Amino acid sequence: MIKPQKVVEKDVNPETTLLTYLRRKLGLCGTKLGCGEGGCGACTVMISKYDPFQKKIIHHTANACLFPICALHHVAVTTVEGIGNTKSRLHPVQERIAKSHGSQCGFCTPGIVMSMYTLLRNKPEPNMEDIEDAFQGNLCRCTGYRPILEGYRTFAKNSSCCGRATHGTGCCRSKRENSMNGSCCGGKANGPGCCMNEKEDNMTMMSSSLLFNASEFQPLDPTQEPIFPPELMNQKNKQQKQLCFKGERVMWIQPTTLQELVALKSQYPNAKLVVGNTEVGVEIRLKNMLYPVIIAPTWIAEMNAVQHTETGVTFGAACTLSSVEEVLRKAVAELPSYKTEVFKAALEQLRWFAGPQIRNVAALGGNIMTASPISDLNPVLMASGSKLTLVSNEGKRTVTMDENFFTGYRKTIVKPEEILLSVEIPYSREVIVTKGANVMFSEAVSPVFSCRDWNEKLLQDACRLLAGEMDLSPSAPGGMVDFRRTLTLSFFFKFYLTVLLKLSKHHNGPNNLCEPVPSNYISATELFHKDPIANAQLFQEVPKGQAAEDMVGRPLMHVSADKQACGEAVYCDDIPHFENELYLTLVTSTKAHAKIISIDASEAQSVPGFVCFVSAKDIPGSNITGIANDETVFAEDVVTCVGHIIGAVLADTQEHSRRAAKAVKIKYEELKPIVTIQEAIENQSFFKSIKKIIKGDVKKGFEESDHILEGEMYIGGQEHFYLETHCTVAVPKGEGGEMELFVSTQNLMKTQEFVASALGVPSNRIVVRVKRMGGGFGGKETRSTILTTAVSVAAFKIGRPVRCMLDRDEDMLISGGRHPFLGRYKVGFMKNGKVKSLEVSYYSNGGNSADLSYGVMDRALFHLDNSYNIPNVSSMGTVCKTNLSSNTAFRGFGGPQGMMVAECWMSDIAQKCGLPPEEVRKLNLYNEGDLTHFNQKLEGFTLQRCWDECLSSSSFHARKKLIEEFNKQNRWKKRGMCIIPTKFGISFTVPFLNQAGALVHVYTDGSVLVTHGGTEMGQGLHTKMIQVASRSLGIPTSKIYISETSTNTVPNTSPTAASVSADINGMAVHNACQTILKRLDPIKQSNPKGSWEDWIKTAYEDCVSLSATGFYRIPDLGYDFEKNEGKPFCYFSYGVACSEVEIDCLTGDHKNVRTDIVMDVGTSLNPAIDIGQIEGAFVQGLGLFTMEELRYSPEGNLYTRGPGAYKIPAFGDIPTEFYVSLLRDCPNSKAVYSSKAVGEPPLFLSASVFYAIKDAIYSARKESGLTEPFRLDSPATPERIRNACVDIFTKMCPSAEPGTFKPWSVRV
Repeated sequence: MIKPQKVVEKDVNPETTLLTYLRRKLGLCGTKLGCGEGGCGACTVMISKYDPFQKKIIHHTANACLFPICALHHVAVTTVEGIGNTKSRLHPVQERIAKSHGSQCGFCTPGIVMSMYTLLRNKPEPNMEDIEDAFQGNLCRCTGYRPILEGYRTFAKNSSCCGRATHGTGCCRSKRENSMNGSCCGGKANGPGCCMNEKEDNMTMMSSSLLFNASEFQPLDPTQEPIFPPELMNQKNKQQKQLCFKGERVMWIQPTTLQELVALKSQYPNAKLVVGNTEVGVEIRLKNMLYPVIIAPTWIAEMNAVQHTETGVTFGAACTLSSVEEVLRKAVAELPSYKTEVFKAALEQLRWFAGPQIRNVAALGGNIMTASPISDLNPVLMASGSKLTLVSNEGKRTVTMDENFFTGYRKTIVKPEEILLSVEIPYSREVIVTKGANVMFSEAVSPVFSCRDWNEKLLQDACRLLAGEMDLSPSAPGGMVDFRRTLTLSFFFKFYLTVLLKLSKHHNGPNNLCEPVPSNYISATELFHKDPIANAQLFQEVPKGQAAEDMVGRPLMHVSADKQACGEAVYCDDIPHFENELYLTLVTSTKAHAKIISIDASEAQSVPGFVCFVSAKDIPGSNITGIANDETVFAEDVVTCVGHIIGAVLADTQEHSRRAAKAVKIKYEELKPIVTIQEAIENQSFFKSIKKIIKGDVKKGFEESDHILEGEMYIGGQEHFYLETHCTVAVPKGEGGEMELFVSTQNLMKTQEFVASALGVPSNRIVVRVKRMGGGFGGKETRSTILTTAVSVAAFKIGRPVRCMLDRDEDMLISGGRHPFLGRYKVGFMKNGKVKSLEVSYYSNGGNSADLSYGVMDRALFHLDNSYNIPNVSSMGTVCKTNLSSNTAFRGFGGPQGMMVAECWMSDIAQKCGLPPEEVRKLNLYNEGDLTHFNQKLEGFTLQRCWDECLSSSSFHARKKLIEEFNKQNRWKKRGMCIIPTKFGISFTVPFLNQAGALVHVYTDGSVLVTHGGTEMGQGLHTKMIQVASRSLGIPTSKIYISETSTNTVPNTSPTAASVSADINGMAVHNACQTILKRLDPIKQSNPKGSWEDWIKTAYEDCVSLSATGFYRIPDLGYDFEKNEGKPFCYFSYGVACSEVEIDCLTGDHKNVRTDIVMDVGTSLNPAIDIGQIEGAFVQGLGLFTMEELRYSPEGNLYTRGPGAYKIPAFGDIPTEFYVSLLRDCPNSKAVYSSKAVGEPPLFLSASVFYAIKDAIYSARKESGLTEPFRLDSPATPERIRNACVDIFTKMCPSAEPGTFKPWSVRV
């Protein structure tokens, strides 16, 4: 049952997933493909079934991208379309995410909706912890998560308060008037935790507006939810029959009894047993594995049974991890504490194990039998001596999970014909300590520790032994060798302290049997804990007297949010399939630099559904493409990166085209690749244009300085990770070379131009259409064209529609990302921290083509000052040419990299001078009227206001004292805080791109259709343009509609980029509206009391044109690098952020405790959208500077190709307290309706988290006697944090000498 219909499918292909079936067969496109490996949650659905073992109906979430269609016999599936729609009514879950502004691009929204819906089906009154846990398996790249959690907080019990006042850390409503609802937090009246304890003068500074009004939400009524289908319920008493489905390559068998299962495994000893398909599904999809026989044991009673025995709890091997978690949790609550220590350890591991969608279907036995070396559970099971029962035709046997169970990489002692039947997790034993510690070690280490006192000497001996045992090869797979070795010792130290603490408690305090645990060590033993989120958003109300229907300045909901929330919003791959449509899969290089010797597609031709292979010889026009004309559509003689497009395969389905593409054989003659910036510098491999900005006398500045510091910093790249990967549908029109392209792109003009060039036709034959994108962030500004041109050439050759949506691993491999940067600096400064002179060189890794790398470097140079006045500057920017996929635009466009280096030397200066960093930063800030290093005068400079307001609202100085006290009391946990400013120049640095067009049609019923040159990718551009048109025309927003962006309505559009789209397109829309109003003037004067509809009807009858184009360009822009003069930017956006973090010095983990942001966005067009952009940019920057790390082999092969290996921020990573305030009374005269750009400027504010981490590390290093400035490269991952916290454990694991080994991965 797929609600609301019954589905009977007799011819089932075992390789078909539920997602493919929903989208292709049933046309239910609300469920999205985000990653294909169960890591992003975009494909989340609710699975409902009657469980005969628990004798109840269960509802749980699952990833449709992995769930086999064969496993759905007698199961109900609920998709986002099945719970509500815009035609009848939205479900409360859909309504609340839309109205609370929790949907931006909307691609992740259906999955998030279904996670929340399923939680409410199981628990109609959840608490906030339940809600946050439900989203562990969902990712969002746009919103920063806060508005999603805030909207869904309204479902929680006691939703009026965060519940944090009782923790003494302050209430969510404290000092924040415009909270999401106006009620008191319930804290102690007038106490320090209560929201009502506010001074009146503070109250007047804050807006009383709401971003949304929770009282308008329709209530949740659990009694109105659809019942479980009676037809499926009736099946519970019927005997199940063995199922068998045969596909082209795979046979799926689902037995009903253990005897059948054992017989099948004997018959097919190499068959894979699959329960959740969470491992096998990934292997098939991403590792090209094929398993001809799959056996599903989910109906076997013995493999689902749970038994409580005298020695422990026995779980059937097919029990899901969620059910194991439930049973263990209950046992911990009911049994004596001493019996459940193992259960607690297992629960703590399960807490970090994937997301609910995986845990709900993945089996305990599967986790063991995959024998993965990175398993979360296996170490606990081994340490506890869990017992496994194996069964085969020869009978049963029981084995212990110990060091002998795993015989090698992904190998165990289990025989091919054996089946893992059950797992017994034992109770822990009560140990009565009489004379000393009784800690059980395995036989391998016990001789060293037998009859030892639990003291410092034992710790030292254990660490020495472990350091010797963990002598990993410096080339070990996975890299991070120093970190992994140190972490082993750190974990043992935590264990040592935990045991010491328990012994101490057992004996009621210190005694002669064990040493006391120092009070400042105790926090090292605490498990990770995160408080519920607290937040507030402050913005200025619209002026009194503004018309109610004038929506400019009001928090209007994203115009597509409701459609996105119920799965109706159409993205590129949601467009219904055309008749005779073919699917394309790219054939790409597996070598970073090589000559192509031969291409053999003969094997591909034998794949069912194969149509043809397309390569360079099929291009009717030019094979030369790219922004700098230095790329090819298809590689001909040489490949210059892994992922270089060589050709493409066309077939009748996506599965067939994938198989055929893998069958294409290419022979190479390998050439030496250049992969890293360092290799490029050594080989002088640069793109030719090297830019410089020089101001003042740098030499003299250094001579006048009291101190000179030199250093360097590396900033890693970043994957865009838009939830919707690159997608194109090309439809040839059959005459004159016409072609219609539906593309997920930010750049229609270049898409049109490049396709026309490849096809050898004029641009007027190519129509490019963009409805919306599931995120872009710069990644679809130019790199989308490499796919679109290939698809277009294929469609042109075959004369049929062709579709291609890249898989996540393909997208990450092919499309490039943010440029990695190396910054080298020499800075001169006075004793008080005042900067006198700066010499800085930037090197970026451009990849194998120029693309936008020059523009990125230009902006890095323009932002090398961040917000600081440097009298003497000498700077140089060099783009390195390497054998990686071409790097490209990414939110910030070089600005964050340039500013990050500035904050690095600013941090060093503060340490060198022994001064508070915030004082040194404040001392060096620009003032109104100052000239930048590129000689542009700063006008309307609001940064000082932002700085002072952020210091005040964050209670910076008071909290700094608390942090100092915390750090004195904790040796192995440290807190840090940092306040960082940003100044971001607004406009394209290529002057002619600062133009935009618009087309406005008014129809005779008074409705208005607006088209403009910008594309919608979640940033709310269409929403803002409707607001602009509404005010310009003086009509309600309900009368205005934007359908799409297309080249046949507005030509020659600049890319939707550089944060200027609302500025330039808004002015173009306004211009078009003014033209129409001017034509209507005589009619309005003759009938002043008439309605809008009256005037339009009269205009039509008087033959007055009701269609107008609009145009706008930003005036007076241009800059000359040679002369260092001109005006590169129209204006600047300003902001300040203060962040506090807590690091674990032993593991390198960190918590984002609190962030306060004050941002100048002028007079906001839409506070909800602008605050959403600020939060989303900040969290994306959080990923850039603390989490996201692209890892490459020395040969240039990308390891991190999906969410399994590449970690973007998730719900749990955002600051626990997150406060955003829009600066008041700062209208901007240089943009539409006094607004300011907001897309990119806030991203760099997340550097406040990076430097807060550095501040915390500095406190840790001081404990080891280290007080000098130290290097910390970006991102500040756990590896870098741990290695920087130098202590006795890091010293026991010295690094291998560079150059003496080949590393597993290199820093590119």
